[in-house]
Amino acid sequence: MTAAAGPAIAARKPKHQRRGTWRLIKQNWMLLAMIAPAAVYFFVFSYVPMPGIIMAFKRLNFTQGIFASPWVGLENFRFFFISGDAWFLTRNTILYNLAFMIVGTTMQVSVAVVLSEIGARVFKKVTQTMMFLPYFISMVVIGAFIYNIFNYEFGAFNTLLADLGLEKTNVYSNPGVWPAILITLNTWKGLGYGTVLYLAAIMGIDQEIYEAADIDGANVFQKVRVITLPGILPTIVTLTLLSVGGICRGNFQLFYNVVGSNGMLYKMTDVIDTYVYRALMGASDFGMSAAAGSYQSILNLTIILTVNGITRLIDKDYALF
Repeated sequence: MTAAAGPAIAARKPKHQRRGTWRLIKQNWMLLAMIAPAAVYFFVFSYVPMPGIIMAFKRLNFTQGIFASPWVGLENFRFFFISGDAWFLTRNTILYNLAFMIVGTTMQVSVAVVLSEIGARVFKKVTQTMMFLPYFISMVVIGAFIYNIFNYEFGAFNTLLADLGLEKTNVYSNPGVWPAILITLNTWKGLGYGTVLYLAAIMGIDQEIYEAADIDGANVFQKVRVITLPGILPTIVTLTLLSVGGICRGNFQLFYNVVGSNGMLYKMTDVIDTYVYRALMGASDFGMSAAAGSYQSILNLTIILTVNGITRLIDKDYALF
């Protein structure tokens, strides 16, 4: 091969690679078309707004715009932390999400295992459908539903207490009961969706393993402990890691629509998302809202990297990346 042939081949290679890329696009255009709406959604709502993070370091002036507004450095972050709100907001957000993950995963796996052991197909299908319905109910409707149950004057709960000759209780002024209410609502709403995911994972386990266990005389509990749970463990780990990625991102719809703007409940029910919303809509403080949102994103990134790193050390096959 001559010295001049090398550059010629190198020049032709990128063109060949481009032809290969276009060939792959033509072959898989239908799959690309299916994923295009999701890609556009995340690009528009997740990547395009990213330059707006600069508001966390500025004192926004509407006449000057975002980029020409005065630079204040970390002043918005300092105000957020010295206000005393950062600690309890972070605590509430993380603890609620941990409770949602633990209780939700436990209930979803348990129900999926029970349904997988039921032989009646009609009962199984009807049960799955009924459990899936709450997933499609709007949180606005659920908020109204909860208000009509716990309202002090005419709510169903206090009406029942009055009919039994007991004293009414004002649930909306009692912060201590709301963690249980919110965890129950979140578990009830997501139970059907999560159960379907785990049930699909159980259905993917090789049935010959169960047949071998039956021949060996294993009972139902032994098969669940030795075959089913280890078989769906990768799914449990993956979904848990994905949930950990949003552990500092509260369920805004749940907290805002169910609790509302009730100052008496803030210490027990306020999360970063509702705090940012009130700071933005009530005080129009764009700088501190952006600072709180940036703090939330940094915490999420740090936690998911840490948890994924620990998972990789334990078993790299279960890690997300």
